[in-house]
Amino acid sequence: MCALHSTPAQLPQNVLLTPPSRVRFPPVSVFHPSRRLVLGLLGASTAAFALPVPMPARAQSEPASFSFDALAADAERRAGLPWVPASAQPWTTLSIDYDLYRRIYFLEDQMRWSDGGAVRLAAYPTGWLFNRPVRLYEVKDGVAGPLDFFTRDYEFRHPEMKAAADAMGDTPFPVAGLRINSPINHDGFDELASFLGASYFRALGRGNVYGLSARGLVINSWTDGEAEEFPDFTAFYVERPKEGGPLVVHAELDSPSVAGAYRFVIDAAGPSRQTTEMEVEARLFFRADVKQLGVAPMTSMYLFAEANRTGYDDYRPQVHDSNGLAVHRASGINAWRALNNPAFPTSSWLREFNPRAFGLEQRGRSFDEYQDAGAHYERRPSLICEPLEDWGDGFVRVTESFARNETEDNIGAFWVPAEPVKAGDRRTYRYRLLWGDLPPPENGPLGYVYETRTGHGGVSGGLPEPDSVRKFVIDFQGGPLSDAELLREGVDAFVDVSTGVIKTKAISRVEGTQRWRVAMDIDFADATLSELRVYLISGGRQITETWLYQWTRQQ
Repeated sequence: MCALHSTPAQLPQNVLLTPPSRVRFPPVSVFHPSRRLVLGLLGASTAAFALPVPMPARAQSEPASFSFDALAADAERRAGLPWVPASAQPWTTLSIDYDLYRRIYFLEDQMRWSDGGAVRLAAYPTGWLFNRPVRLYEVKDGVAGPLDFFTRDYEFRHPEMKAAADAMGDTPFPVAGLRINSPINHDGFDELASFLGASYFRALGRGNVYGLSARGLVINSWTDGEAEEFPDFTAFYVERPKEGGPLVVHAELDSPSVAGAYRFVIDAAGPSRQTTEMEVEARLFFRADVKQLGVAPMTSMYLFAEANRTGYDDYRPQVHDSNGLAVHRASGINAWRALNNPAFPTSSWLREFNPRAFGLEQRGRSFDEYQDAGAHYERRPSLICEPLEDWGDGFVRVTESFARNETEDNIGAFWVPAEPVKAGDRRTYRYRLLWGDLPPPENGPLGYVYETRTGHGGVSGGLPEPDSVRKFVIDFQGGPLSDAELLREGVDAFVDVSTGVIKTKAISRVEGTQRWRVAMDIDFADATLSELRVYLISGGRQITETWLYQWTRQQ
């Protein structure tokens, strides 16, 4: 069973922690950042717009020998130097706000590598919140040369912006990030992945539309008394893939506490596979002590679903990019931490030793479950992180804050190693990221959580219960639950709550389906927070993954 904590042992219980960053990216071909990205970058420290000291041995205009080992060695060198922030570098005196930024269009016929192959590249312009330029390089035969973009690659739909762009002539245009296109759905070139803003990036599986995002690293996210630090990807080195091969992207990472080198091996989804895979290697060199390191972080949005929809006057039954955190444990007994939209920031820590995988999933893939013909939440990708080596002792941490609407990312998840980070430390993490639908297996060894519902406690038509009594209904499906033999052997439910009294518990098969339902009433009295845990058992063994939930009093 998972060891579940609202906060780790070294922190006081029920600390209200700083909310996570919320970042979004522009959609395909048109730069239209959403309000989520605004909230994220406004919430970041001013260090998010800083640049490290440029590498003296390599100017962007000069080719130089390149390898990932050399990039890591340079990161180690940089870690031995003080971090020096650089100011933003706007290319025009015009104040580019959100509305102006979205009027800058990249011209699709100007995408790099359009002369053949399965990958094409575009660059995001600097401007608005993205006045921190990044350096782009193309790696050929072990040599890195500049991958420049120019104002002629863009259409500037404002006369003053166009005049400033024209005045730059053939000078390389300062860019803020990288966009990668590939034919993941059909013969045309669809957007596959984006790197933009601090160390944020995201990708798509086949048939997906953008939803949750990943980050290179988080430092002191939601820690008591510490401001979150936002490491930046400051340069990208891109290797053009050979026919049928993966795309390799290298990145420099820098912040006041760490210098790092990243390698992304990206194998795109396509006709033979639904998911996009990224093998990631991160080599990190620390300038300073870090109170909390977050590895393989991801961020998402959960507004409402069956568990909390009563407070929303909305025609749609569900609105979320992800509805749960999946943890695949070394024991094979997986956990599903159902997400919430709490009234105040909360956090759960799942103690793990060498987890097989963890990630934020979107379960529920039919349009009828969301009824949104524009946002298409049924097509939002899930994201799973699979460590490629033993990560030892630590926590999978999930953070939740209040989202007022669907433009706000309020969910974070990442791995926190138990061993604290000290100045001078070196850490390497290797893992695989899977982006796509990623449905739980119907014929797996365990059933999975199909849906979570909550409401006021009590029996329909009976006397009303006090407001402190809440009803929880959890449906499980798949695995051994489809076996009719269970009806004869009997099914029971293990139920545990950290605070509160279990008043009723009922287990039944949902007629006309292969789902089993646990319904329970819990009296929380005057508690403000409680951790819940439920799973089904039969014949003395656990037959479903473990459902986890953090109940909070909605104040």
